[in-house]
Amino acid sequence: MRKYKKKKEKIGIVVSNKMKKTIIISETKRIKHPYYKKVILKRKKYYVHDEYNISNEGDLVKIIETRPLSKQKSWRLLKIVKKYVTTRIKN
Repeated sequence: MRKYKKKKEKIGIVVSNKMKKTIIISETKRIKHPYYKKVILKRKKYYVHDEYNISNEGDLVKIIETRPLSKQKSWRLLKIVKKYVTTRIKN
């Protein structure tokens, strides 16, 4: 039997969905600076394949690693964890 490597999964917030079948998500990590010991935020953007264009900006999504689909896309949308809800008050 062949043992397959477990694929990486990440959670991030959708920053942009302006392209067809592609979204950009931002993953934020909190790390401690090695010398100054201050907690800093590191952000990384991922280009993700969204086959049915179901996610919108602000959604919290889970992505999974896949084969390279284009020059920048090597992640695929797994599921939407939480939908972004706007609350606007109309006068």
